[in-house]
Amino acid sequence: MTTTAGPNLAHDAGSDATALVILGASGNLAHQKLGPAIFSLYRKGRLPDNVHVVGVARNAMTDDAFRHWLQESSAGDAATAEWDEFAARLCYVAADVTDPASLAEAGRRVADLAEYPDSKINCLFYLALAPGLYEPAIAALAAAGLTDESYGWRRIVVEKPFGSNLATARRLNAQVHQVFREEQVFRIDHYLGKETVQNLLVFRFANAIFEPVWNRNYIDQVQITVAEDVLVGDRGEYYDQAGVLRDMFQNHLLQLLSLIAMDPPYAFEADALRNEKAKVLRSVRRMSLRELHRSLVIGQYDGYHLEPGVGPGSQTPTYAALRLYIDNWRWQGVPFYLRSGKGLARKSTEMLVQFHSPPHMLFPVPDEVAIPGNTLSICIQPNEGMRLEFQSKVPDAGLQMKTVDLEFHYHDDFAGIDIPDAYERLLLDVIAGDAALFTRNDEIELAWSIIDPIIDSLDLPGAPAPYRYLPGMSGPPHGEELLEADGRRWLPGCAEVGYVV
Repeated sequence: MTTTAGPNLAHDAGSDATALVILGASGNLAHQKLGPAIFSLYRKGRLPDNVHVVGVARNAMTDDAFRHWLQESSAGDAATAEWDEFAARLCYVAADVTDPASLAEAGRRVADLAEYPDSKINCLFYLALAPGLYEPAIAALAAAGLTDESYGWRRIVVEKPFGSNLATARRLNAQVHQVFREEQVFRIDHYLGKETVQNLLVFRFANAIFEPVWNRNYIDQVQITVAEDVLVGDRGEYYDQAGVLRDMFQNHLLQLLSLIAMDPPYAFEADALRNEKAKVLRSVRRMSLRELHRSLVIGQYDGYHLEPGVGPGSQTPTYAALRLYIDNWRWQGVPFYLRSGKGLARKSTEMLVQFHSPPHMLFPVPDEVAIPGNTLSICIQPNEGMRLEFQSKVPDAGLQMKTVDLEFHYHDDFAGIDIPDAYERLLLDVIAGDAALFTRNDEIELAWSIIDPIIDSLDLPGAPAPYRYLPGMSGPPHGEELLEADGRRWLPGCAEVGYVV
């Protein structure tokens, strides 16, 4: 670092320090997510031995005040020996993250962590900041000399949203790459750290029975839902500029789509995995304006315009349902239905894969009874697990059939093992330098290239206004009509069929 004399490069690796430098450490993300995740990893013994957390923000705060503030969310009110030991590794620097001279003080605190004069100090810079501060903070880190890898590795974590459209995402990527190489950059999407999302890869590629039928010959449709029961609340100012398409579709939903639709990578390695995801995003059909109008439904919950920070006549959608197609050999003609919204009936994230119905029904069924194709439900939250529906004969005479389930619940099969917060896994991967569960620059830009035309179409003359729905509904009825036009319907979710732990 430029703030201290350079250490001797001949050193004992065991004496290296690792500094987790949180820029924006006085904010809600650090308090509610990062602090608890880092403490949990520390308690499990998964962090490097000589690890330290350096909080950086404009607010004036002492080291002890910072420790107490994080203790509220990380360890509760009880003073434990574990917390006291961990707290000794926390320090705080009041600094303007956009000012190199101000950040130099943070650099001095980091340099003081060296155990010996010849020790290296590895630094993870976490941008827990408002998106508008990303570019100036990255430039300030470089100008302050904090990105020099002569003294240990340097990595940076960038939270979503990564840009607000394709042009701003490209500009931010260019700014990041002026300072950091792509392998140093970790664009975080916490959905990719969830256990069930990771288990999707194991489910698909560690079990030989699924991959042969994972294609258009056997699958009729795929539905991906990210539903939130909360309203916008105090995020009104941000949300009114973003809307549901920027806030959820460009990142979470398209990432889930790429994982469920990707071809097998040659190995579970970052570039191999991300290459296959990028291929899916390149294959998503870009639609004409006419096709878009037939493939998109937007809604807004009643009372949205009364939220703090929201314009009185705002047309920002808080709900959207979208039909996409992937134009490749595996998925040609299979519709992928994506939906997300605020103020919906329940909080849930799930992916449902419906297979084709049998081509010929051997067994007698009433004409009015349609035997559905098998449905595989992958429940990401809140009831993590999977469910496969299939037909079975009802006991007794005759050939009556009934839909029954095969179920896997995390809470049953891994009883006593808490499901860690997604940030735990992702932070550990950054420290290890494993980018497999992080989004690469081309993925970001490809996702924006899909979503940008959809958002732009809403501003054109004649574009429909959002349909209204009451908070607590499943969205506007027109969201159902999108599927009904295709002869399909939204499938019952995990909670709706009693899949609740």
